Amino acid sequence: MPAEEKLAGMVDITEKPPVFRKATAAGSIRLQEATVEAIRSGQVKKGDVFTTARLAAILAVKDTPRLIPLCHPIPITGLDVNFEIEGGKVRATVTVTSVGKTGVEMEALTGVATALLNVWDMVKYLEKDETGNYPETEIEGIRVVEKMKG
Repeated sequence: MPAEEKLAGMVDITEKPPVFRKATAAGSIRLQEATVEAIRSGQVKKGDVFTTARLAAILAVKDTPRLIPLCHPIPITGLDVNFEIEGGKVRATVTVTSVGKTGVEMEALTGVATALLNVWDMVKYLEKDETGNYPETEIEGIRVVEKMKG
């Protein structure tokens, strides 16, 4: 292997002191108005969309180091998952806190993405067109809204 090639590896954080860390991420899924109404009225065949998506987000936050290979396993000291309906969109917001040696933004992002994927899974039968595709359904705008350290 040439000297300039570097193998992937975790960053050594041994010498870093543990400090309070917090990150909030958000994103949304665009849905048809009838689908949003089915969510709002509790008429989705698979059940309570927000409860299922919330639990999926919690599990995803805890499993982030298994899903993103170079993320360090960190102690999650707090986790909040919220949903809002904004017109034809469902918005998910995940806030993660930790006292550790590295940030929690990847955990927050993973939680949001997983929550939105679970919303899609639960309502996909309502979103399909006659060809079985999803021309109006779109996950969008997943980003870190805020990050704090110390």
